[in-house]
Amino acid sequence: MTDRIAAQIDFLCEADRLKSVDRANVLMDLSRAENSAEHSWHVALWAMVFGASDRTIAMLLLHDLVEIDVGDQPIHLAHDAGALMQAELRAATRIFGLLPEGGNWLDLWREFEAGLTPDARFAKRMDHCQPLFQVLLTRDPLPQHVQIVRDNLDRGRAARLHAEWPEAIHAARSLLDQGTAPTGDLGARLGFLAEADALKSVIRANVLIDASRRENSAEHSWHLALYALVLREHAHDGVDISRVIRMLLLHDLVEIDVGDVPLHSAQGQAHGSASIQAAEARAARRIFGLLPTSQGADYLSLWQEFEAAQTPDAIFAKSLDRCQPAVQNLRSGGVGWREYSVSYADLVTRVGARVHPGAPALWGWLDLRLRDHFR
Repeated sequence: MTDRIAAQIDFLCEADRLKSVDRANVLMDLSRAENSAEHSWHVALWAMVFGASDRTIAMLLLHDLVEIDVGDQPIHLAHDAGALMQAELRAATRIFGLLPEGGNWLDLWREFEAGLTPDARFAKRMDHCQPLFQVLLTRDPLPQHVQIVRDNLDRGRAARLHAEWPEAIHAARSLLDQGTAPTGDLGARLGFLAEADALKSVIRANVLIDASRRENSAEHSWHLALYALVLREHAHDGVDISRVIRMLLLHDLVEIDVGDVPLHSAQGQAHGSASIQAAEARAARRIFGLLPTSQGADYLSLWQEFEAAQTPDAIFAKSLDRCQPAVQNLRSGGVGWREYSVSYADLVTRVGARVHPGAPALWGWLDLRLRDHFR
């Protein structure tokens, strides 16, 4: 079992490199290029909002991992499609080969790439729409990006969406040509997804594994959802992984208003304090309130379930939320722990107490490595 967990963690640590792959898109505040990990989170959230299946969401969580090896390929630049296909297949074979039963994950990626099944077509639809509206819903989009959107709608990969999702294409055209935002349920959902873009600018305490910069909350949310997908066998019987993944996709959206509160901070308002909980509850009501009423109430309830951590699904989700930063710190040499003067006893109290109830085997594996690190 420990060798199996080690292989799964090795894969998840390799996935951390996707956070350093920049895309041609920029964030909606125009502050920097979007990276492929936070893009993967955003398109998975898009899929969740528009009613995708669990398989579609799983595809989107892993669809861009090949970019660790081949990089992003902007749609407006020419490239050799055949050579790129072969390079991506080699990358997928290597990366998913790190996992036990990696062939199953490779098959899921290949299904997405082929785009022939209903789940894959839906995933492609989300992947193609998210960059369009990221530009169109920006207050002052870059003119060259607006032109790329126009070309994409006229004769690029988005042109097929005129038949597949005419409502979205009509909304895109209205924004592009008249600057008119959509209304009704579609407008509410797009407004929520545009607001979610701000999570990419919320900086967390822990760093990437290569210690090049601090992680943000959007790419952390993607990484956690991938953790749930990969480590689901270590959950207790009866845990619904699809619900866990959905919890993790939205669990940190409140940080758009509140910011990240480091687990090990000792100054100011402490993690989990009554004042922070109240601020997060207000943020949740505001952010999920942007959605159509029924959907917003469902998402608020799911977020509240995660926060309470009383159900089997929420307990496992919390386990992963505490496990991932610990793994990041182990692999980066404990950079964050040194910054906050964290001891092994602190980790047992603050991390082990959450990880063990939801995933005892995972805590057993992690605890051995924490002991070695602090020895």
